[in-house]
Amino acid sequence: MTELPATSTRKLGLVIDLDTCVGCHACVISCKGWNTENYGAPLSDQDPYGGDPSGTFLNRVHSYEVLPDTGPAQLVHVPKSCLHCEDAPCVTVCPTGASYKRVEDGIVLVNETDCIGCGLCAWACPYGARELDAAEGVMKKCTLCVDRIYNQNLPEVDREPACVRTCPANARHFGDLADPDSAVSRLVVARGGMDLMPEQGTRPVNKYLPPRQRDAWADTSVLAPFLTPVAEEPRGFLGWLDKALDKL
Repeated sequence: MTELPATSTRKLGLVIDLDTCVGCHACVISCKGWNTENYGAPLSDQDPYGGDPSGTFLNRVHSYEVLPDTGPAQLVHVPKSCLHCEDAPCVTVCPTGASYKRVEDGIVLVNETDCIGCGLCAWACPYGARELDAAEGVMKKCTLCVDRIYNQNLPEVDREPACVRTCPANARHFGDLADPDSAVSRLVVARGGMDLMPEQGTRPVNKYLPPRQRDAWADTSVLAPFLTPVAEEPRGFLGWLDKALDKL
């Protein structure tokens, strides 16, 4: 079994804004592309164009229709990947030590050469964030693009996870959640960031920002700003024209 580090120097992770995510799946595609071509074994697909396609993904987006007590239904998109938990059960259950948590940044990784594909880590993960690659027979999971964020050959702007770099809605944020002054930490405090399934006691590093309340404008027509007169009496050229027409 693998032991977890007592503490990590940093806590690199994601902050995902559920209010901004539009469920476009750009993060899913960019994650699949980057991790198929770079870190570890490729992410395989089985019968991708057939009647029963399946494949390995490190990031998936689940969509839910929320029915509030009042007002219209709201569609919420929840991206889900490894949360890089501080008390990661997938690490402590691994019989070969293939799963481990890094001391220097808190990222949870899998050493694929030591993985025997037993699936115990997938069974232990309460978030369903691990997937067994059918072609390679090894467990795959989000790495926070560890081969990308430290790559000095990339421009600094690209040294962040592929999903964050790709998101068109700016719903994904990356940084050090151990630093209270980091942009992600300030965002969590400002928006009331929350853990996913906190009752599991895994202390996930990744945080979710809840959707904002929409009741205030739910009954307001989207055309209202265009139907409200800008002034009770026409002014300027339109005022002169209105008076001229009245004399005709």
